[in-house]
Amino acid sequence: MLWLGLYLPRLALEIFARADDRAPFAIVDGEGRNRRVVMVNDAGRRAGIDNGMSVAAAHTLAHDLQLQTRDIVAERALLERLAAWALQFTSIVSLVPPQALVLEVEGSCRLFISIERLLYKVRCGLDELGFAAQLALAPTPLAATWLASAGAGSRVIHEAELASALARLPLKVLDLAAEERALLARVGVLTLGHVQRLPRAGLRRRLGPMLVDVLDRALGRTPDPRVAFVPPAHYHGVLSLPAPVLEAERLLFALHRLLRELEGFMLARNAGTTELKLMLRHAHRPATVVDLNLTQPTRRATHLQSLFRELLGRTPLPEAVEEIVLDSGALMPMVLRNDDLFRSAKSSTESTAALIDRLSARLGREAVRGIDAVADHRPERAWRTVSPGAADSSGEYGQRPLWLLPEPLALTTKEAKPWLDGPLTLAPDRERIESGWWDGDDITRDYYVAHHPGGGRFWVYRQLGDGAWFLHGIFG
Repeated sequence: MLWLGLYLPRLALEIFARADDRAPFAIVDGEGRNRRVVMVNDAGRRAGIDNGMSVAAAHTLAHDLQLQTRDIVAERALLERLAAWALQFTSIVSLVPPQALVLEVEGSCRLFISIERLLYKVRCGLDELGFAAQLALAPTPLAATWLASAGAGSRVIHEAELASALARLPLKVLDLAAEERALLARVGVLTLGHVQRLPRAGLRRRLGPMLVDVLDRALGRTPDPRVAFVPPAHYHGVLSLPAPVLEAERLLFALHRLLRELEGFMLARNAGTTELKLMLRHAHRPATVVDLNLTQPTRRATHLQSLFRELLGRTPLPEAVEEIVLDSGALMPMVLRNDDLFRSAKSSTESTAALIDRLSARLGREAVRGIDAVADHRPERAWRTVSPGAADSSGEYGQRPLWLLPEPLALTTKEAKPWLDGPLTLAPDRERIESGWWDGDDITRDYYVAHHPGGGRFWVYRQLGDGAWFLHGIFG
């Protein structure tokens, strides 16, 4: 087996600062005067703030410094969301709390053609999500975790190379108590290589069996089974903002992270959704809710972001937003298809659905309607509006225009021929309609396609009985 270790050294910070890393921002822990900076972003480091610094000292270096208290529960939730996203690369992902994942990728390397291509895909995806992750490959999950936590880029493919690769790692990768690390340091044991050279019996006697067992699992001498992560049924993403935001563009920047998570979450299940709910939480007002309903199931982050841009552009915010929450509706299976050099009917359908979604987001759902045929020969009653894509019948009528006037327009006649700013030339075919006697709204008409000298094409009829001419529709 081959495992990909994914270590997140800034996870506590990335709960908040994935949304915006331009302003000084730090995570603090402790109470009262003992509150200390435990993690700071790049903007804060450029201002001179470092881990372990008191909050008061940090504020003297950056007056616009934003602070958040460390949230262990939120870190766990974010790690689980990242695990759900990572399932698009492999079927086995295991959590290594508090800030790492391991992915079994031996089969995935063949699926993605090569190890390099797989790592490139994972790396690009993490960059889009806003995570600063360290990756490492190893034949055992524990070794992959240790190598990733020690630094990015290690690749150990064969088990025979494990001992030498792990030998250079410092003792801090082991979960040892401070007293145990101090005991080993006093005898000059500073790396895993040093530990491997110590007598096993002596290690067991002085530090207990745990250290030897852990080393054996890392080196592949004993099994190291992992519990596979099981994703939830629906996507639920939360992103706290480092500072309140009122501008739609800055909210979209933060939302983009969640939409990329959602895309990976659904890609792993080959699913999409037609319903999304965006909740914008404020400090003192009820949350602003933005619902997005789609014509077809989709998961494309770029398409969804363009729709939310339209919706947020016409959604008033009563107060600055402090946290955004994105929830998906029911997941729906999506049909796999190969990309085609030539435009196909399938891609045309998807483009139409994307256009309908875009129009609905800009104009409102009720402003965009589809047309369905009704079994009635009277043109005024032969159609009805339906939801886009909901039409399920096709009328068998003659040639009729899509643009029907609300009321027929009476035409003048010259030499017994209809006239509309010029003479109209009638096509030889006609459609006679005699219908509606049963409901009192009966009509008796002869319809013609009429051509105007200026190039227009119209749908006109002559009323049987009095012979009056009317314009009823216009062809495009």
